[in-house]
Amino acid sequence: MNKKLAAALSGGAVLVLALTGCGGSEDNKELDAWAKKVCDLVPAQNKKITAAYDAITKAAEDTESTPAELQKADSQAFQDLSDGYKARATVIKNAGAPPGAEDGAKKLQEAVKQLTALSASYADMKTQVDGLDTKDQAKFATGLKDVSAEMTKVETQRQTALAALKDLESGDTKKALSKQSGCKPASTSPEASAPATDS
Repeated sequence: MNKKLAAALSGGAVLVLALTGCGGSEDNKELDAWAKKVCDLVPAQNKKITAAYDAITKAAEDTESTPAELQKADSQAFQDLSDGYKARATVIKNAGAPPGAEDGAKKLQEAVKQLTALSASYADMKTQVDGLDTKDQAKFATGLKDVSAEMTKVETQRQTALAALKDLESGDTKKALSKQSGCKPASTSPEASAPATDS
């Protein structure tokens, strides 16, 4: 059952990779300063989010783990995902709208809103996992099925948040972000942007 949960998270999408681009931009010191403010904190958040997805996948593949161990691993991972996306929302909110960006304030508000909602959903997932009955194997399996179903909804939310970030990072903003080392992708792994699959 937990393999379905891992599948729902595969490719799990580190949202921060939406904040990357390529190519340079003309000098715009205000926008570059904004980008630096956002990107300086990205690596730590990125690491936490990626580690959480990896932990869930690892727990799903570990056939030796007990329901209690599985519950503990998933619970911690969901907590980390909730914290990670909340931190992303806070950083963007604190940075303010990108200087000179068209509809920047509106796009910023939408990105913060979507990331905050995603964080809340992962917190709910943690609560759901914490409530599973680890003493009854059948009940635990049924509970994991429910968690997997919920993850499908959260994946849709994640895609919405990703779209909001891409909207925020368009144009000159994208070029400014791409110049910051913290917003450059760590690898060219297809998992960075791949949708969730059942494989």
